[in-house]
Amino acid sequence: MAKLWFVSAPLYSHTDWGGFLKTAHILHSQGHDVTWVSEPPLRDAIAAHELPFAAIEQTGWLWPPPPQPDLSQLKPQEAVALRYRRALDTWLSEDRVAQGVASLLDLAARVGKPDAIITDPFLSASALAAEKLSVPMIVAGWPAQANLDAQALFPVQRDLSSDSQQRIQRLCDRFSLEGVYFSKGAAPSIVSPHLHITYFTSQWYMGESAVLLPQTEHVGGQPDAPDDPPPDWLQAIPEKQPLALITLGTIFSGDLGFYAWSAQAAARNGLLPVVAIGWHPITPEQKAELKRALPGGTRLLNWAPFAHVLPRSRLMLHHGGMGTTHHAIVHAVPQIVVPHAADQRIQARRVAQAKLGLNLSAHDVRQGMLQEGTKALLEADWVTENCQRFARQMAALGGPTRAAELIVQTIEQVKR
Repeated sequence: MAKLWFVSAPLYSHTDWGGFLKTAHILHSQGHDVTWVSEPPLRDAIAAHELPFAAIEQTGWLWPPPPQPDLSQLKPQEAVALRYRRALDTWLSEDRVAQGVASLLDLAARVGKPDAIITDPFLSASALAAEKLSVPMIVAGWPAQANLDAQALFPVQRDLSSDSQQRIQRLCDRFSLEGVYFSKGAAPSIVSPHLHITYFTSQWYMGESAVLLPQTEHVGGQPDAPDDPPPDWLQAIPEKQPLALITLGTIFSGDLGFYAWSAQAAARNGLLPVVAIGWHPITPEQKAELKRALPGGTRLLNWAPFAHVLPRSRLMLHHGGMGTTHHAIVHAVPQIVVPHAADQRIQARRVAQAKLGLNLSAHDVRQGMLQEGTKALLEADWVTENCQRFARQMAALGGPTRAAELIVQTIEQVKR
C-alpha cells in the first residue's frame, strides 16, 4: 500500500475540483496510508470526512489577498495589470511559497516522505517539495497543457510571464532545484510529467484540445447519493414545486445583489429560489436589506445540501467555481454562470460551449439578462436533454474511483 499526501490550500473549495477529496477518501478506504496536508483551518472539514490530517504552518497560498485599491482611480491598463499581478501573487508569492516548501520538508523529516504528492493544481510549494523529496507529484483537478506562445499573450501578460519565470528561478535557486514540475513556456504553470486528473470529460476541454498533454486523464464524475434525510425546510416544499439553487460558493459570497437579482429572475419564471449565501460575514443591516430584496417564499440559507437540492432544481445560478459547476453538471441541471474572478471565467465559457447553460457578465446582470436567460433556459428542452446526455458521459468515465486507480497505477509505473 502507498503512502500518499494530498496537499491543498487551506480553503474548503480547494478540496473539491470535482472530486479531489473524494479520491483521497476512496484510496484511504482501500487501505492506503492517506494524509491530507494543509493549514489548520481545514482540520475540522477533513476530520468530518474521516481522513487523517497533518497541519503545516504554511502551504504557500496567499489568502486572503491584500485589500484591493480603488480601481476607479487607476488607468484601465493599470487596473488590468493589477488584476493579473494579484492573481500571480496568490500562487507565486516567493516568501510564502518558500515557507510552504519548508513546512512540507519539515513534515517529511518528522513522519517520513510519501510515495507521492497529489496536489491542488496551484500550489507551487507542492511542486518544489516533491522535487526536493524526489517523489512523484500528481495534479488533481486541472489538465496538463503545452507551453503557450509568447506572441499570443497580451503585453501585460508577457510582462508578468517574465516576472513569474524569475520568481520560479529564484525559488529553485533557494532550494537547489531545477524546477522539474514547472512548465518552461511563456506562462509558467505547475505541470506533472506523470499524471494530471480532471473530473470532467474530454468534451469539456474541446476549446483547449490542441494544447492538452497526453498525461491528462479525464475521469468525469457522478452525483453524490444522500446518506441522510432531506432537511425539514426542503421537505416542507411541495415535491411538484421546481427549485432554483443560487450560490456564490464559499469565497465570493459577498455579492448580495447577485442573490437578489437571481432570486427575482427565478421567481418570475415559476421557480422557488433557494439562496445559499455561505458564511461570509455580513452585518445585520445588510442581511435585512437582502431579505427585503428577495421574493416571497425564498429559502435563505448559509449552506444547502447539493445532494438533496439539485435533484429538485430546474436551474442553478452561480459564480463558476469548478466544484459548483461540477455539481450542476453531474446532476444534469442547466446553469447560468456569472463569473466573479480567476478560473471562473473559464468554467463559464465552457458551460456555454458545451451548451449546458449561459455565460453572463456582471454587465449582463445589470441589464436584466438574468430574467431573460432564465426564461430561455426553462423553455429550451434541448438544453435539458443536453445536460442529461453530458451527465451520462461524465458518469461513464468512473469518477473518483477511476482517479484512485490511475494514481496507484502511476506510482507503480514510476517505481519500475
